[in-house]
Amino acid sequence: MTTLQELDTPTALIDTRRMQRNIERMQERVKTLGVRFRPHVKTTKCLPVVRAQIAAGAQGITVSTLKEAEEFFDAGIADILYAVGMVPGKLPQALALRQRGCDLKIIADNVAAAREIGSFGKTHGSVFEVWIEIDTDGHRSGIKPEEEALLEVARVLQESGMRLGGVMTHAGSSYDYDNHADLLAISERERAGAVRAAQRLLEAGLPCPVTSIGSTPTALTAEHLDGVTELRAGVYVLFDLVMRNVGVCTVDDIALSVLTTVIGHQEEKGWAIVDAGWMAMSRDRGTQKQKHDFGFGQVCTEDGAVLEGYILSGANQEHGILSRSGETDRSIAERFPIGTRLRILPNHACATGAQHPGYQAMRPDGNTETWPRFYGW
Repeated sequence: MTTLQELDTPTALIDTRRMQRNIERMQERVKTLGVRFRPHVKTTKCLPVVRAQIAAGAQGITVSTLKEAEEFFDAGIADILYAVGMVPGKLPQALALRQRGCDLKIIADNVAAAREIGSFGKTHGSVFEVWIEIDTDGHRSGIKPEEEALLEVARVLQESGMRLGGVMTHAGSSYDYDNHADLLAISERERAGAVRAAQRLLEAGLPCPVTSIGSTPTALTAEHLDGVTELRAGVYVLFDLVMRNVGVCTVDDIALSVLTTVIGHQEEKGWAIVDAGWMAMSRDRGTQKQKHDFGFGQVCTEDGAVLEGYILSGANQEHGILSRSGETDRSIAERFPIGTRLRILPNHACATGAQHPGYQAMRPDGNTETWPRFYGW
């Protein structure tokens, strides 16, 4: 164990008390909505975090890379949804996981991919479970619920001997809203679109055992999930400033921060220079288009108290620029002397976590321990 004061900087910190509170909040929410919960683990890519999610009641996990699937399967987690469109070059990697006993589900949103999956599966004597991705908000990928392609993809998969596992969607555009009424509308659009796609498959005599939806904002806003069987969400476990601006958490819920040290000043500019640049925070400027722009992050004291008005306003590779938003603080050097240790709350927890080989998990007693995370595809 190491104390916070003994840690080098920059270092990614997870406040385990906040993390556990976030996990319990989401799990209670899912229980109220009456569906299964399959968390998206790309946010942390960290086994101790995922074990805490499963201990709270999560059933299966969602991953964004096959590397994640391999790592978590090796750790004993078998029920895995790979929620990125499958391409032919990754089918051998997926097959190897299934042959080892992993209950891996893959997705497709076009006929070409479905044909490749079916052909590869038949050639290798394997039956892949495939979910069809549905586009419910025009955010990124998927087939619209009423498109003919939905039935075409399903039939190609069935005719090639693959198992049609269901439909899934992700309301990524929910990140673009910041009030309850809009979030409620997008959450209902997500639910209704996925349920309609499932209904069309069933009406055509095709199987659809799973209807899976999810994003952190819609999961925390939806009033009901009639027709849905499972919910997915990821960033809720740590939260971040984008989610604070969306309105589904407060800064007091954000469990991830980056510990940093003041290394210099530009007093005439009102700058303090810290050793957390974009290599520690990431280049993600997700709050830039929102009503409250936090620059590269919100500045806090070493013990986590928010310093209102102070943000990481700029970032080079290893240098961060700390300043007061909207004004020049000429007393910046007096306020933050050389050696002052601070914490920065991130815009995007997934992106900031990805900059670090591991987290320092801060326990309520003030001690920390290292939680590794992993990289790769």
